[in-house]
Amino acid sequence: MKIIFKIIRLLVAATFIFSGFVKLIDPIGTKIKMLEYFSEDVLNLPFLSPYALEISVAMIWLEFVLGIWLLFGYKIKFTLRALLVLITVFLFLTWYSAYYNKVTDCGCFGDAVKLTNWETFYKNVILIVLILLLNWRWYYLKPLFNKRLLSNLSHTTALVALLLMIYTVRHIPLIDFRPYAIGKNIEEGMQIPPDAPQAKFKDIWYYKVNGEVKEFSNEDEPWNIKGAEFVNRKTIMLEEGYTPPIHDFSIENETDGDITEDVLKMPEVYLVISYEPNKISNEAIKKVNDYTAKLQKEGHKVIGMFALIDGHLAQKFNFPLYMTDATTLKTMIRSNPGIIKLENGTVVEKKAWRDL
Repeated sequence: MKIIFKIIRLLVAATFIFSGFVKLIDPIGTKIKMLEYFSEDVLNLPFLSPYALEISVAMIWLEFVLGIWLLFGYKIKFTLRALLVLITVFLFLTWYSAYYNKVTDCGCFGDAVKLTNWETFYKNVILIVLILLLNWRWYYLKPLFNKRLLSNLSHTTALVALLLMIYTVRHIPLIDFRPYAIGKNIEEGMQIPPDAPQAKFKDIWYYKVNGEVKEFSNEDEPWNIKGAEFVNRKTIMLEEGYTPPIHDFSIENETDGDITEDVLKMPEVYLVISYEPNKISNEAIKKVNDYTAKLQKEGHKVIGMFALIDGHLAQKFNFPLYMTDATTLKTMIRSNPGIIKLENGTVVEKKAWRDL
């Protein structure tokens, strides 16, 4: 029995540590997900949106630290009860996402592992059962170290986790699991393999026959029914097809039009990226302008990819601005603004504005 509970302890601890770590190195990604949950068409909690980052950091820190404490056997009763509360929150959020199909990717394992909403929900169901079992026989879980070493290791881990999150919020993730990571080619990320599964659809036809509206499939060929009168047609997706990792990448403005292909073929180009241009600080603007002025003086090509552009914004920067979808820009780099260097469409360098 004790061996079984040791295995359960390791499984639960490993899951929380891994899940917490992949989010810990990218807390801005979790913030973006929390903003989705707080939006009016999901949980309708807009008053929490200004605190999305703080809530995300606290949640990630708890998830990672509690996983470590469970593994170490530190404050085991408190740790198990806290894990039970945390997994209950996760269970509700993932059930809500799956049942109402509101947030299509909960980001439970960050960008490292992608699960469907129902897969994530069932994973959490298993976890809550295992945590309940551990709470039932908590006294089987013995500390791995002596009291003093256990306390020092547990508190040090908690502090390091917090400092690491603060660093990644101010800079960029230390490990990048996204399709715009260094070494990734954007054009390749946009391609669909020839053998990729195709989306499957079903047409439902509504025809009035003998004064009554009836439902038909394509096989019924209702258009061939004598006297049938067309009313409506509805198309539903039976199965999703392959979606390439990069599918909303475009660069355009009113003056030059769409320059996406030109940029991806350039031997070298620096992209200044901002998904929230109106929130760029004056310090960031100065740093970016100083850096790009030097680049352009040396003959390098620089363009801005912003979620929105207007005359007021254009006057603040010394390089041309182009429009790109905000979600795409958030995926490309977490810093607002940040800089990506491309060579023939391949990401070779990424920097937060603080690191220029």
